[in-house]
Amino acid sequence: MRYSYKDQDQTVKFDFRRKFVLGLMMFAMAILVVRAFFLQIVDTDFLQGKANRRHIGSAIVPAYRGKILDRHGEPLAISTPVETIEFRPKDLFFDRKGKDREPQIVADEKDKFRQAAELLGVWNQRNQGLLEPENKIRFTYLKRHVNPELAEQIKSLDVKGVTIRKEFKRFYPVGGISGHVVGFTNLDDVGQEGMERAYEQSLKGVAGKKRVVRDGKRRVIKDIESVKDSVPGRDLTLSIDQRLQYIAFKALEAGVDEHKAKSASLVVLDAKNGEVLAVVNQPAFNPNTRKGLKASLYKNRAMLDTFEPGSTVKPFVVAAALEGGYISEHIVLETNERYKVGRHFIRDSHNYGMLDLTGVLRKSSNIGISKIALLMPREELWGKYSELGFGSSANVGFPGESSGTLLDFLKWNEFVQATLSYGYGLSTTTLQLARAYTALADDGILHSVSLLKRDEDDESQRVFSAKTARQVREMLEHVVAKDGTAYQARVDGYRVAGKTGTSKKAVKGGYSNKLYSAVFVGIAPASDPRFVIAVMVNEPGGKKYYGGQVAGPIFSKVMAGALRLYGVEPDKENTMPVLLTE
Repeated sequence: MRYSYKDQDQTVKFDFRRKFVLGLMMFAMAILVVRAFFLQIVDTDFLQGKANRRHIGSAIVPAYRGKILDRHGEPLAISTPVETIEFRPKDLFFDRKGKDREPQIVADEKDKFRQAAELLGVWNQRNQGLLEPENKIRFTYLKRHVNPELAEQIKSLDVKGVTIRKEFKRFYPVGGISGHVVGFTNLDDVGQEGMERAYEQSLKGVAGKKRVVRDGKRRVIKDIESVKDSVPGRDLTLSIDQRLQYIAFKALEAGVDEHKAKSASLVVLDAKNGEVLAVVNQPAFNPNTRKGLKASLYKNRAMLDTFEPGSTVKPFVVAAALEGGYISEHIVLETNERYKVGRHFIRDSHNYGMLDLTGVLRKSSNIGISKIALLMPREELWGKYSELGFGSSANVGFPGESSGTLLDFLKWNEFVQATLSYGYGLSTTTLQLARAYTALADDGILHSVSLLKRDEDDESQRVFSAKTARQVREMLEHVVAKDGTAYQARVDGYRVAGKTGTSKKAVKGGYSNKLYSAVFVGIAPASDPRFVIAVMVNEPGGKKYYGGQVAGPIFSKVMAGALRLYGVEPDKENTMPVLLTE
């Protein structure tokens, strides 16, 4: 077979094409090899950095907030792990490169978002607006503090733009019983009221940091390393005895309901070292919920609200006069129905005639105590009131604690001095009043008060001699006797010393004849005091409004519970009820 010149020419052309294509392929392969070498060997840091920026990042490790405990280690505030659901609307419409997602994908994601919002109970007009392309919100919380089970349901929907972050939520096991003392935190776990606020710095701890791997939806899929460990907050142990707190809470609640009072407060102190064993208020609130929460509900009235203490200060006037030698223990005073001081008259509810010191306190004679007060220099009475803590904060460390008021003695006249002796013209809190009575309970030693557990009081100070304190305490036992003003404050089996106070409330232009503060402060056992309890009931609304009638029974219930709880031996014979058995 013979080839023509034409066939030879075609063969040459084909061979050239084959070599050209082969050359191009070899050249392309050479470029790829060089590029691969350059990227993997020469420029590897650039690529890894780019990958890291897209997939490796940092995450905050929240710190566990310290617990708040009662004196026996029972939890009053603890933190539990929860999840927070976050949403970035733009991730619904754009991918990571900023390109528009396909309409069908967007529609599917919107439907999943609606399902998630309905599960969370937040499918509302605002969140519906997040699904509009013109929406300018870049980030929002869908819901904070979601329980882990519900968070898992949201996670399973796999909604673009929705991420889940771990947080802690504060929980208060005893609810409103200790709510006023413990306080509460906000959604960011920052203390807002009570001891949560007072000890925020030590309770909150320090957040940590870690490096993590995220997927394309910015979800953490793997922990790489810990950059900085979180430091948990320190636990806080209070002086509160939750068992006694419950007894006090229920007794005060019942008393307020019975007398239809506007509000009330009660404080229990350890007479030996000033620890606050219980402090309760009405109305109460539950710190576990924020619904309907108002300042008037979470206000700790025992430490923040002031009132004129009325006749509960009379024992201090008697003690000051005895201590200063201005009267003898055998003095007898004439008390008629009224006593003129300057241009004013001081009155008693009855004509008590001649009264000794015990009678002045037992009958709560305004005339008798005024005569005693006016035998003293005004600076002497002011000084003793000041020593007892009136007019200055008790420094218990509670946010916003009130100081009360005590007018400077340079501004006193005789009538002011007289009215101050029976509790008008000065103001105090329930806590301050209870603290003042520790001077009578602990044989003349005034204690500082503490909401933190302690063994001893390093700041105590003597304000009366032991002899004077015991004398006055013995006088106050007659107040709780049958012919005293506080028979309903008695406690079976125990000697109780105490004093009533019934003060008219100040209103514009003077004092009301309808609004009262009913107060009782008591000590037991009187032979060797263990507890001081102060009760203040604000504006009792029924027919009864005297301190002995309203505050006295509340005191009796709480003191009986405290003595029984702590196993204090009875000191009064033939008064305990006897159970007969066959």
